[in-house]
Amino acid sequence: MPGKDELPSTLKRSPQKAQRTWAKTHDSAVEEYGEGERAHRTAFSSLKHSFEKVGDHWEGKDEKGPSDKQAAKSGKSARKGGKTAEGVDANASKSHLMDVAKKLDVSGRSRMNKDELVEAIKKANSKRTRQSRS
Repeated sequence: MPGKDELPSTLKRSPQKAQRTWAKTHDSAVEEYGEGERAHRTAFSSLKHSFEKVGDHWEGKDEKGPSDKQAAKSGKSARKGGKTAEGVDANASKSHLMDVAKKLDVSGRSRMNKDELVEAIKKANSKRTRQSRS
């Protein structure tokens, strides 16, 4: 099934470029690996190099590149899976993370370190996504 027909709900609320990036990578991955989880993981990995999850949608990043330690891996170590930042650009500056947290109205953000901000943004993103789906 073409990737454009399988777009996750968060991507349906995102810019066309994010949708195209995910769909093209997904379709290519399906040809290479077959339909399933691996194709979806590959598509999200590609998406995270140019976009970050903010609330219930994806927004373009100021600087392209891996969004977290897992995304920076390649080869067999990347395929083994591992903990990700779930679309949050954990490699961004603390200032950027503070801006995202402010946009999501994360309380207590001024007292958080960078890792705490990433976790709080992940939680806020999940909450917004759940709300959008219901």
